[in-house]
Amino acid sequence: MRIAVNTRFLQKNKLEGYGYYIHELMQRITINHPEHQFLFLFDREFDDSFIYNTNITAKVIGPKARHPLSFRYWYDIQFTRAAKKFKADVIISLDGFCSLTSKIPQILAVHDLAYLHYPDFIPWYHLWFYRLHQKKFLLKAKHIVTVSEFSKQDIISNFKIPINTISVIANGVRNNFKPLSYEQKDNIKNEYTLGNEYFLAVGGIHPRKNIMQLLKSFSQFKKWQQSNMKLVIAGRLAWQYETFIEKLKSFKYRNDVVLTGYINDSTLADLMGSAYALVYPSLFEGFGVPIIEAMQSGTPVITSNTSSMPEVGCDAVLYANPNDVDDLAKQMMLIYKDEKLRTALIEKGLVRAKEFSWDVSAVKLWELIEIIAKK
Repeated sequence: MRIAVNTRFLQKNKLEGYGYYIHELMQRITINHPEHQFLFLFDREFDDSFIYNTNITAKVIGPKARHPLSFRYWYDIQFTRAAKKFKADVIISLDGFCSLTSKIPQILAVHDLAYLHYPDFIPWYHLWFYRLHQKKFLLKAKHIVTVSEFSKQDIISNFKIPINTISVIANGVRNNFKPLSYEQKDNIKNEYTLGNEYFLAVGGIHPRKNIMQLLKSFSQFKKWQQSNMKLVIAGRLAWQYETFIEKLKSFKYRNDVVLTGYINDSTLADLMGSAYALVYPSLFEGFGVPIIEAMQSGTPVITSNTSSMPEVGCDAVLYANPNDVDDLAKQMMLIYKDEKLRTALIEKGLVRAKEFSWDVSAVKLWELIEIIAKK
């Protein structure tokens, strides 16, 4: 079998949601199935670490797909041409977009429909592109993959997609997220928070991640509980971050807030495993990977009671209304004051995290590839 794969999100030191999903699944599939040939198609120079096996041919096709016009040219002309020349039996596109011109059967992953629920949180030209093309992508794909039952039902209800054409293949947890020793935790706390305990927030500084609301809730927590607790925010400066940076300058507890910027996997795992709790008040997620990363690290979680997050966390985490400053602050206070509850959440989280496996997800995707390629 010959399989063409859209790998434009595989960028060294810049892996995030789509990139990790593609990396973890395709690494396993290409290694586990050396008898098949894969064509990895990039839109810019790539790092050799993404060429996981000798059965992979890698090719850069321009232009760099960063804006709507270049998206369509890259997918409909360049990608389509390369896949056809390769004589691909199936195309895999796991970043939400696919070719509208190729006759080769395609498997498309759509992680969420955030643009429908929070249209103000993306640039207007991306919003325009989604509104114009999202339904076309879904109808064009031979089969659709998404990451949660919530997202599956969201796609079905908004676009009337037949239930038998969409499957859930969830995210997994990378092995480097694991409980740390007391000594390791102390070293991390000494490096980032002068030895103090800290709440951890993970994700780009972006309106959808609700970091402004988290600041207000952290402020309320500090008023209620006079402590040395810090707030560490680990993530890159994303869209509309300027407002957050300006607000932080006048924030009463700004000296208790640590911004790490973009960090690598190893550092993120260390910060996650050393945190007093992960606070993840996102307004909307198709999955919410940091929730399972924290659980596998032995770190309790406070997250939003919206979208997919209750599905992912189940009964192993605390939930709050992400639009209610006091509710979120109360959960932070609760986990700070009730050590028995915190211990129980850690134990439940370690069990719940075992339900998510990249190995299992890779097997599910491969089974789907085999089915679609034979149709």
